[in-house]
Amino acid sequence: MDIYLDNAATTFPKPLAVPEAIYDYIVNNGGTSGRGSYEKAILADGLVYQTRKSLAKLFNHNDPKTVVFTSSVTESLNLALQGILKPGDHVVTSSLEHNAVWRCLKTLERDLGIYISVVPATTQGQTDIRDVEAAITPDTKIIVFTHASNVLGTIQPISEIGSLAREKNILFLVDAAQTAGVVPIDVQAQNIDLLAFTGHKSLLGPMGTGGLIVNCDAEIHPLISGGTGGDSAYEYQPDYYPNHLEAGTMNVSGIIGLGAALTFLESEGLETIRHKEDILMDYALNALSTVPGIEIYGPRDSSKSVGVIPFNLEGHVPEEIAFYLDQECHVMIRSGLHCAPSAHRLIGTVTRGTCRIGIGYFNEIPHIDALVNGLKSYLKENN
Repeated sequence: MDIYLDNAATTFPKPLAVPEAIYDYIVNNGGTSGRGSYEKAILADGLVYQTRKSLAKLFNHNDPKTVVFTSSVTESLNLALQGILKPGDHVVTSSLEHNAVWRCLKTLERDLGIYISVVPATTQGQTDIRDVEAAITPDTKIIVFTHASNVLGTIQPISEIGSLAREKNILFLVDAAQTAGVVPIDVQAQNIDLLAFTGHKSLLGPMGTGGLIVNCDAEIHPLISGGTGGDSAYEYQPDYYPNHLEAGTMNVSGIIGLGAALTFLESEGLETIRHKEDILMDYALNALSTVPGIEIYGPRDSSKSVGVIPFNLEGHVPEEIAFYLDQECHVMIRSGLHCAPSAHRLIGTVTRGTCRIGIGYFNEIPHIDALVNGLKSYLKENN
């Protein structure tokens, strides 16, 4: 039996309703959204809009029209940062950012002349709100923070940062790649102006889906311009949502699959999902601690993190461990820098990387046991 423990990269398996919805659309409909007045196109448009409504409900957002679909959380983050920032603007960000944020910011620093302040964090990945406030300048345009680190799993103080940003009249952009679908997010209560999410992680949808919740009246310049299915004689990108930020034929089949995943999430309940993953997380932390020579990074408290556990075995290369587990034990984990070198600098692993397990809703206790037994077998054969 193959055991999948890389859910921080993408969740697997998906609820059966997801591929079924995609198959049904491709085989029995096939019409594009917003591009036709015939019945199947109207039906496709309705299914896309229903997914917007479901996302708005999940994040307590009051306007489905400003739920903008993208191909990924990376595109969503680039859309917000490149679409808003101007020369001389200042950005405050965390020490834990994925390259989806960090490379975008560094490119804008080089090409546009923005400047960046990075808020310090502990080796556990914890951020002090006082350090966020100290980093703010009169030119601060955006505070952009990951909701939870994809390297350490640590959940950041999003509510406190949102309150601070609202008080200072600064836009607050949250990267919810690791939290959407497993940690409750309320854009109103948490004062989140812009929420970037992906469909293929804990939302349990297909790859190629993501979005940006626009919960503010900031001017956002589109990344691309093109057809929207309406106002075709107008020579510029429309200024109304969602068309303003959605050009070209969208991934209708993927969005419909995401809609099915959201229905599944609602039926299961975020509280149920989070509770199960917490149980698995606590069990895994205890079980992994029995492995000789293991070094576990990040919080040892499931309430302070999502289901991510990074670790190393003393004297061994992460990629070799991951390869052994896959080939000999049929256990799949991640190894390397996980596209977030900033977080690895915090824990001193930027040249080495780590092994990482990502726990998902469809994992079970025996999966953790297989991982731990595999690590012990690896050590017996390689020590």
